Amino acid sequence: TSLPRVSQATPWGPMCIIFFKFDPRPVSKNAYRLILAANRDEFYHRPSRAADFWGNNNEVLSGVAVPWGTISLPGRGAQSYRPSHGRVSPDAGELVAQFLTSDVDSLSYLKKVSAEGHLYNGFNLIAADLSTEKGDVICYYGNRGEREPVVLAPGTYGLSNALLETPWRKLCFGKRLFLEAVERGQALPKDALAAQLLDVLNNEE
Repeated sequence: TSLPRVSQATPWGPMCIIFFKFDPRPVSKNAYRLILAANRDEFYHRPSRAADFWGNNNEVLSGVAVPWGTISLPGRGAQSYRPSHGRVSPDAGELVAQFLTSDVDSLSYLKKVSAEGHLYNGFNLIAADLSTEKGDVICYYGNRGEREPVVLAPGTYGLSNALLETPWRKLCFGKRLFLEAVERGQALPKDALAAQLLDVLNNEE
């Protein structure tokens, strides 16, 4: 499946967590260039709607009224969660929608965001341009870390409510489970791999 843009973010709050494996040139033609498993902690009573398409040309797919946990279909993706606590500030969730509906590449977009990062409560933002022709690019920016966004090298990453790859116990444990699921899933159909990833996200540790 072609996912030209992807983006995800986490607040500095509850149990939001993301694991992803990024391999733009997998050895097998049947292997996935990006595998991502993400969990957003949220109140059950928060208003939401079923996943649907939106955007200027219905090019974005998400399942929440404010587009957190969002995937865009023509080759980009993004996700962000609102700031958790503290001063009144702009909603970091809007950063996802702005990226997915713009023509700006992921690194340029995150550079723009980083120039205004001090205006927000703590957040992390992952933005990706996935293109077979131009090559896949995944970038990361956390407004409580380095001042400039970074282009991520191929590999496996975990992100929770601190900066990327901060070795909290839940992150290290979950990343190990994620890698085991991905390894087992290489020989499985898509749906079986998805089920294994959901098992990882359902683990209460």
